[in-house]
Amino acid sequence: MNNVAALALLMPVDMQAAAKAKRSPALTLMPLSFASILGGMITLIGTPPNIVIAEFRNSALGSPYRMFDFAPVGLVCAVLGVAFIATVGWRLIPRAQDDRKQPGELFDFEDYVAELRVPEDSGIIGQRVSELDDIAEDNESVILGVVRRGKRLPGFARRSKIEAGDLLVVEASPESIDALVGALKLEYVRGKDAPSMLADESLSLLEVVVPEGARIEGRSALSLKLLYRHGVTLLGVSRQGKRFRERIRKLQVRAGDVLLLLGPSERLPEIAGWLGCLPLGERGLQVIQREKAGLAAGIFAVAVILASTGVLYLPIALGAAVVLLVLLNIVPVRQVYDSVEWPVIVLLGSMIPIGVAMETSGATGLIAGGIVGMADGYSPALALVLLIVITMSLSDVMNNTATAVIAAPIAVDMATRLNVSPDPFLMGVAVAASCAFLTPIGHKNNTLILGPGGYRFGDYWRMGLPLEILVIAVGTPMILWVWPL
Repeated sequence: MNNVAALALLMPVDMQAAAKAKRSPALTLMPLSFASILGGMITLIGTPPNIVIAEFRNSALGSPYRMFDFAPVGLVCAVLGVAFIATVGWRLIPRAQDDRKQPGELFDFEDYVAELRVPEDSGIIGQRVSELDDIAEDNESVILGVVRRGKRLPGFARRSKIEAGDLLVVEASPESIDALVGALKLEYVRGKDAPSMLADESLSLLEVVVPEGARIEGRSALSLKLLYRHGVTLLGVSRQGKRFRERIRKLQVRAGDVLLLLGPSERLPEIAGWLGCLPLGERGLQVIQREKAGLAAGIFAVAVILASTGVLYLPIALGAAVVLLVLLNIVPVRQVYDSVEWPVIVLLGSMIPIGVAMETSGATGLIAGGIVGMADGYSPALALVLLIVITMSLSDVMNNTATAVIAAPIAVDMATRLNVSPDPFLMGVAVAASCAFLTPIGHKNNTLILGPGGYRFGDYWRMGLPLEILVIAVGTPMILWVWPL
């Protein structure tokens, strides 16, 4: 399974387990992310860099890697890596993360910034914003400002008198937002003819996290016409505790944000899926066509077996499996289209010419010669270690697929200069390209947990750096043992 999908599947389970254990989700989400990345190293289809390396070996050397050629090295790195995470690594997460959360509260990540409307019959009309401080404090909320006729009043509008139709900008948890609505007799921002949540029991709240590549990433609720087309309100946004001056509807959503959605109970999960977001609440993970569950699993298993035994080329085997799933009406055609990661395809299409340009211009040889020169007079194993370190460093700031595309020809050139087998160097690139543990931008999973975990940019390296060192220490001898020079 794709490691992003694995994380999406297990994140709600992890949140619930953390709540029951009265521990902060921040102490478990980063270990979950790193473990899912490590798991991708085991098989050919586990992570995009493995596929890139296999395809490059086929084009450069005439023979691709098979399904489980990565398993001897990847399995050892994954097992020892997970053991380190479970015993030592999680203790390296800053303790401030633990203090930031209240034990036992499932969704207490960071408070949301939300907008609440003042109705015409509200009792707070004519009062100054500062006069509401006591009520807000009683409901664990903070009033940040006022939006009037589409424009936010300067500063925190502390001395402004409240008028009918104003939007109060508040910062609070979902429960506190609802409590403040009741205490001040406010309204959720809904369409003109739509009833408020207090009068309509069919509406519910849903918290979702925005992964990289989601439809709403880089866009606003207004540009998607979320309320007009789907009857769903973006009620609040949590962004690592940061406050923002933009209107909620016009705020450009980023990957890692946690969104609070208000909408019809029966359609809310569907709309969240359309937005490309992942629910953080308890979900009923049901297979709609239960009678076809075994058939779907069987088709995938057969495809993997045929590819593993060399009967069919991997792209053909998996492509045929998808066609069968569509013909048997297990997966709708539209879902197949939506599931394709077009940004990755465009990225590969762009990076492959760059890799070719590097080879034809001599840049690949220049880099390879520099690395070999650094290890001059030493064993080729040292050159392999240097290649792994450099590839890991690139993967922490670049897409791991792009890193593999760039590093693969360098690996082959290094092997040629050293007059050794290219396999250990290609395998080193495959392992290193997946080890993006130092930053939240190095891997999609790291970005995905950024908001829900309340992490900061500098939190990742604390556990990630020792983990990368462990992978180098364990992976290098395993590579040299399984794939001798």
